[in-house]
Parts: sequence; structure tokens; C-alpha cells
Amino acid sequence: MATSNKAPTPPLARRMWDTGLPVTVLLIVLLAIWYGGAVGMNASAAIERVLEPAGNPWAWQDLLAATWNMERPVLPAPHQIALDFWSALVDWPLDSPRNLLFHVAVTGETTLVGFVMGTLLGLVLSVLIVHSNTLDRALLPWIVASQTVPVLAIAPIVLVILGSLGLEGLAPKAVIAMYLSFFPVTVAMVQGLRSPQVIETEMMHTYAASRWQALWMLRLPAALPFLFPALRVGIAASLVGAMVAELPTGATAGLGARLLTGSYYGNTLSIWSALVMSALLGLGLTTLVALTEHLALRHRRQP
Repeated sequence: MATSNKAPTPPLARRMWDTGLPVTVLLIVLLAIWYGGAVGMNASAAIERVLEPAGNPWAWQDLLAATWNMERPVLPAPHQIALDFWSALVDWPLDSPRNLLFHVAVTGETTLVGFVMGTLLGLVLSVLIVHSNTLDRALLPWIVASQTVPVLAIAPIVLVILGSLGLEGLAPKAVIAMYLSFFPVTVAMVQGLRSPQVIETEMMHTYAASRWQALWMLRLPAALPFLFPALRVGIAASLVGAMVAELPTGATAGLGARLLTGSYYGNTLSIWSALVMSALLGLGLTTLVALTEHLALRHRRQP
């Protein structure tokens, strides 16, 4: 009787241990570095503002406590950020500008609208480029060159142009988010639409399929594995564009506005809480795209 040489699958507890241990060790090291950095960056301010005005002798334990619990630290300690983050979620009503979820809703709406616009623009441009050699030579270099212009330079121009057309509020911010998100979709889809082999395209010609039939039945299915990784990049870029767009618009709501307000008033805890929330929002949006990819390509993985 033939025997299998396949190694036995390790138990779940062992796999979780092998995966979780390196992550835990890395997290502990990062926290230790962070707390050490907080001491180094806050020490002088803590001595001047807290320890010396008290007029009492102090030891290194007092210095650690002062640097890790300052009201306006240069670098907040992780537990300070966690407490401020939690307070910004539960201590204020959802419709209050002091609640982080209020700003998440504003930035998330801009991100999704800009992402949808950028995805549609990228799909249209990629189809045009693939089906026209003239557009390939004329458009693609300019599309690449467009990403060399800093978005901070583009944002005021977009605001002025769209403002003169009477478009305010969500529209200018969504356009700026679209500007960052359309590029990865365009480049990936051009590669994906060109991925079918010659024998496959010749077979479509044999069946007398039109360009649009070949696009729908051959090129688009072949391009799906290229599309979804680009969408994950695109939605993250759209989030960055949405937050950047909130800076020159003078917006009072949104994570970008929250960052700007915190910098104005020197509230570093508010800035770090907004950064953590923006990271969580980006993680949630990319996870949503990944789940969509899993559902859309599930049939391809089945034997």
C-alpha cells in the first residue's frame, strides 16, 4: 500500500503560537522603543513645566511619570493615545465634532465617492488605451506624468475651478480623492486587459466576436486578478486624497480637519487619535475590498 509523504498539518494551537509569538515580540519591542522615545522627547518639557515648578526633589521615577502623563506632550505615550481615542469615541454624542466617528463618516463618504469615480475613470481610460494605439501613445504618458504633481499643489486649483462652477462641499474633495485613486486602476487594468494570450484572442476572431464581445467575455474576466489589487491601492490612495482635500478647503469636519485643528492648538493627543482612526478606516476599507475580491474570484479557485 502506498504511503503519503505529505507532512502532517500542525494543530491549530501550534499554528497560532508560531504566528502570534513573532507579532507579540515585535509589538513589545515597538512599545518599548515608543515609551523610550516619549521619555527622550518630553523630558526637557516635563522638567521645566512639571518637576521644577513643584519645587520638590525628584528622581528618575518622577521623570518617567511626568513624561508619560503630560497634558500636551511632544510625543504622547501609547496609553495616552489609547485613553484619548476611547474618550473621543464614547464621551461625546455621534453628531458632535468632538466624536471621532463624526469625522470618520465625513471622510469615509468623500473617500468612497472619490474611489468610485476614480475606479470608473480608470476603467474607461484603460479600455480606450487598449483598443486604440493612438490613445495608448497619447494618454498613457500623461497619466503617468499626472502622478508626479503633488496633490497639495493640485487641491487649491481644483477648489478654485470647481468653486467657480458652483460645486462646493463634497464634490471638490471627491475629485481630489479621484485624482489619486484612478492611476493604479488604470495601469493595472491596461496590463490585465492585455493579458489574454494570442491564441485566445484569435479564437474570439474565429467566432466572429466583436470588440465589445471580446472585451466582455475575454479581456474583462482575464483582468479581474489585476483589478482587485489595484482597487486595494486605489481605496487607500482615495483616503489619503480625501484627508488632504480637507486641509485647503477649510473644512470643519473630517479626519483631515481634525488633524489640522489639533496642529493649530498644539493638541498632539488629538492628532495621534485622528491618525490611529485614519489607519483603522484605511484598514477597514481595504479589508472590504479584499472580501469583495474573495467573493468575486472564489469560483476561479475551485478545482
